[in-house]
Amino acid sequence: MSTPVGRLLAVDWGDKRIGLAVSDELGMLASPAGVIARRAGKRPPIAEIMRQAEALGVSGYIFGLPLDPGGDETDRSREVREVAGKLATRQPLPVRLVDERFTTSAALRSIREQGGSTRGRKGDVDALAACVLLEGVLRASSQGVTVGEAVTATASDPAAGRGEEEVS
Repeated sequence: MSTPVGRLLAVDWGDKRIGLAVSDELGMLASPAGVIARRAGKRPPIAEIMRQAEALGVSGYIFGLPLDPGGDETDRSREVREVAGKLATRQPLPVRLVDERFTTSAALRSIREQGGSTRGRKGDVDALAACVLLEGVLRASSQGVTVGEAVTATASDPAAGRGEEEVS
């Protein structure tokens, strides 16, 4: 599966916040699109991600896959794979997983280079990290390269279609 055409929603998955970024229709620009707060011990806010995607009129999702510095799986990357899989079963838009190593550090560096402070701006950093991720995908796509891996819907998910997640 190639990178979908049209607006894409990038998702930077975190323990406390989920950073979002959206591309323009032409797939040239990425812009921060806010954050979704997570609550400890609650199910992932898949329905809220879907609401955001619908409101933004996107044609696909890009999830950042948080691998360790050596490129190996982590507990968080397994969680992201699970959430992306559940999302794929709940709606028809394509979902891709893309290595997100160093996106947060790139977002922090960008803010500092512009003379800004990151103090008290964790949500901005998360949305900007999603933006950095999406910019990489868009840059590769403009060169005819598809990055990441497609997530396929699996019928074995017992929660598929039942709306079993946190609703905020």
